[in-house]
Amino acid sequence: MKFTAFLLALSAFAGQPQTFSGVITDTMCGKTHGMAAGQPDDKCISACLKGTSSQYALFDGKQVWKLSDQKRPAKLAAQRVTVTGVLNEKTKTIQVDSIVPD
Repeated sequence: MKFTAFLLALSAFAGQPQTFSGVITDTMCGKTHGMAAGQPDDKCISACLKGTSSQYALFDGKQVWKLSDQKRPAKLAAQRVTVTGVLNEKTKTIQVDSIVPD
C-alpha cells in the first residue's frame, strides 16, 4: 500500500505531456538568426549546431525551450511544428514524445 502511494506521488511530480507550437531553432540564436549573414534560417541553425554546444530548441513566440530529442528536429529546422512532451521548467527543456510539422 505504501509503495503504491509512493508511485502515485512520484507520477504526479513527473509532469503530464503538453503540446507546444512554435519554430525549430537552436539555443545559440534562439528567436533571431543572424550568425550566417544572408543565409536562410535553416542554414544558420545547421551552422550554429556544428562545433558548438548549441542544441535544437523550440521557439514558441515567447520562450526558447531546449529539446531532449536532437535527431528529429534536424529535418525540421526553421519549420513550424507541434511538439508533445513533458516540460521541465527548471532546465527549460521539453522531454520530447513527438514532433510533427504544422
